[in-house]
Amino acid sequence: MSQQKADYVDDTEIDATLDELADDETVEETVGNLEANGFEVVVVDSAEEALEALQSHIPAGASVMNGHSTTLEEIGFMEYLSEGDHDWESLPDEIWSIDDDAERQAARRQSQTAEYFLGGINAISQTGELVAADLSGSRIGAYPFAASNVVIVSGVNKIVPTLDDALDRLESVAYPLENERAQEAYGVESAIAKQLIFRRETEAGRTTVVLIRDQFGY
Repeated sequence: MSQQKADYVDDTEIDATLDELADDETVEETVGNLEANGFEVVVVDSAEEALEALQSHIPAGASVMNGHSTTLEEIGFMEYLSEGDHDWESLPDEIWSIDDDAERQAARRQSQTAEYFLGGINAISQTGELVAADLSGSRIGAYPFAASNVVIVSGVNKIVPTLDDALDRLESVAYPLENERAQEAYGVESAIAKQLIFRRETEAGRTTVVLIRDQFGY
């Protein structure tokens, strides 16, 4: 069952000042700083354009894995991946068809080295850094090195002025919402257990950020 932001935002106390849509000037400055830090950036106007950007970016035959991402659900990518109307190797389908718990966990670890690993992010600083966290690390483990290519999809509501603001957004916007989702989906609380500050991509063309000029995700 898909859990989206609208399912929780009215019942969760968040800092709404860190979840506002960035204006065009802010987006432009953020894109420039992300690119200066080695990230490729694609800016789109809608969920439909974001999905099209992913479809055109990932070549036929590539192995594809994702970390949990409300944004990927909201733009329709998860449904598209599971329906199989593509020429990719869908690693999530392979993993969740494994009955043995230990074998499935081993396959999840192996999937971090997918040719294309897709996911979201919890905050983007206007100065060009990405911030994310996870309980287990499965959502962000591929980002620093393991995957051959990383594609991060985000609404411009996650853009905040500084790295300190990005860390604040993680604590006061993303975590409360994710904690609500985790309790409903898994019956357990989440935690900011493993945290990533992605300051710079050193491998040209490896990491692409797809920015949507709208409100998406946590």
